[in-house]
Amino acid sequence: MHRVPLPLPNDGLHAVNVYLLENLAEDDGIVMIDGGWTVPEARKALEEAMAGLGRDLGDISHILVTHIHRDHYTNAVELRRLLGSQVYMGAGEQPGLEMLDRLRNYVPDSSLRTLSEAGAGELVDRIRAMDHGAYDPDVWEAPDRWLRAETLRFGGRELHVVPTPGHTQGHVVYLDEQRGLLFSGDHVLPHITPSIGFELAERGGRPLADYLDSLRLMTRYADTRLLPAHGPVADSSHTRVAELLTHHDNRLTQTLTALGEHTRDAHTVALRLAWTRREVPFGDLNAFNQMLAINETAAHLEVLVLRGRVAVAFADGVNQYTRVR
Repeated sequence: MHRVPLPLPNDGLHAVNVYLLENLAEDDGIVMIDGGWTVPEARKALEEAMAGLGRDLGDISHILVTHIHRDHYTNAVELRRLLGSQVYMGAGEQPGLEMLDRLRNYVPDSSLRTLSEAGAGELVDRIRAMDHGAYDPDVWEAPDRWLRAETLRFGGRELHVVPTPGHTQGHVVYLDEQRGLLFSGDHVLPHITPSIGFELAERGGRPLADYLDSLRLMTRYADTRLLPAHGPVADSSHTRVAELLTHHDNRLTQTLTALGEHTRDAHTVALRLAWTRREVPFGDLNAFNQMLAINETAAHLEVLVLRGRVAVAFADGVNQYTRVR
């Protein structure tokens, strides 16, 4: 099993990890976890990694994608076109792919709708005016197989497909119980918590509540080594899951404190919170990260509503939140 960081263009995360698994497929092909972003520098890095194994790109027989975001999916589709590799992805991503084909752009409509309902109409205009990258329909084809909760078998090895909605509706992780490995995609990351419900399609379910449920689901399996899509490998998936659950518990408390005793929208609450591990003020974030921050604040307020701590009323197109006494 080999971890290969592939570079990302203009992205704060810098790289996405793909994993090359040898001696799995019956045809001696390599099974690859996640595909990367289809940019020339990523292709070059992958070719060099394969050469270091005495292999070439043609040996990649299967690509198992964790979710639909560009840095995970687009290069998988491109490699399939070049090599004939089989691409698998979670069935929950099908609505997003269909929506993307209709929109023909990368403007995150569902996130912008959340912004509008959060009272951040001016930010919606700024996000729409941004350059989100040229839409390339060739890299948004359907996978060869839509995955549900099931077990994939490659030779004598098994990989369990575990749906983990939250980051996206159709996010899945791949669990190798025999060797104690969890290929966690963006579900469990070693140093950051992923954005919640970042969808181009309409959001399904309640993203943060779903994410917390998906985190707790990981503890029902034996502890494993954590193989994330971003950042270094970690020894214990359970340890990191516990840290993420604690983080969100703390964030829920901070969100309730920021709401205070007044009725406020999610935008106003987000302004009263600090962001990232460096405790950056909301005003110091760029427009894209302000969008993520408001979307995350709305998600935390939604969980507080579900828990009976906050009441919500929809008025003049905006959700207004009030603490329940």
